[in-house]
Amino acid sequence: MDDTPFTARSPFTPSRQPGRPKPRAVGRNEVRVRTRHMHGYRFAYRMAGKGEAIVLIHGIGDSSATWAEVIPGLAARYRVVAPDLLGHGASDKPRGDYSPGAYANGLRDLLSALGIERATLVGHSLGGAVAAQFAYQFPERTERLVLVGSGGIGRQVSPLLRAATLPGAELLLMASQLPTVRWQLGILIRILKMLDTGLGVDAPDLLRVVDALPDASSRSAFVRTLRAVVDWRGQVGTLLDRCYLTQGMPTMLVWGGRDMVVPAIHAGLGHVSMPGSRLEIFEQAGHFPFHTDPERFLGVLHDFIARTEPARFSAEEWRQLLRTRRAETRTRPRTRSTPGRATG
Repeated sequence: MDDTPFTARSPFTPSRQPGRPKPRAVGRNEVRVRTRHMHGYRFAYRMAGKGEAIVLIHGIGDSSATWAEVIPGLAARYRVVAPDLLGHGASDKPRGDYSPGAYANGLRDLLSALGIERATLVGHSLGGAVAAQFAYQFPERTERLVLVGSGGIGRQVSPLLRAATLPGAELLLMASQLPTVRWQLGILIRILKMLDTGLGVDAPDLLRVVDALPDASSRSAFVRTLRAVVDWRGQVGTLLDRCYLTQGMPTMLVWGGRDMVVPAIHAGLGHVSMPGSRLEIFEQAGHFPFHTDPERFLGVLHDFIARTEPARFSAEEWRQLLRTRRAETRTRPRTRSTPGRATG
């Protein structure tokens, strides 16, 4: 850790901002999948760009490919790393621990292997829970936190996800690959979209996630991951009891106003529970706002990073927070212009 003395009364104080690299256009062909072996397993990831590190963490059943539309725009200014979480994408799918805590440990090891000591974390859905867990376990390595349709805030979750935790879920996932079932699902999706339902907004992406589970090992990893965070009653854990620890950590929540997977009410709960956080609602988007409007998503993310300075960690003030649930004085992250805001 940096031995420079800390003066602010928050566990996080802003660091001196280095000169930003000149933006450079990054083509999609420059963003390729790479692999690295750790602990006997293959970890796949996409990486592009130079400068401050931004880590993009996908949701359950998804992969780093979900960020394809936003990686080039971010890589023009930053060093972007988008991993395939273990059990997902091109990474190995062992019989192991798929909890957010285990994912946070694996992410720390991958970043260490890549020579990245600190980063801004952007997590979607399950990836949001992983990002928040990473910030909780390794605050000294977290510069900013961005939660996109994040899991782990409230208990409520889509009935489809609750049903997928029940016995026989793997058989149903296998059946969804059959041609007849695929045809019926296609008709259902078209009807949902015609009716302009919230589920219709997300249905194509949800079907894409199911399509990414072509074999038994993929389906087994999906169910194991889901059962680690959801049961038939809803989400198993909540971050609300530890949200006060984000005092001084630049934090933003991005949500789709029509999200039927993790309802937008969770965005409000997180926003009021995270001191100084910023809230952005994409009114017409569902669970994947960065798919619905990638240009706006990039603009919001660039603006958030430009207005805030990366947090620095103080062990002494962290202890103060744990003991009293509040910092001694300043509790909001310092910004270059204006404090966190809520829009939408």
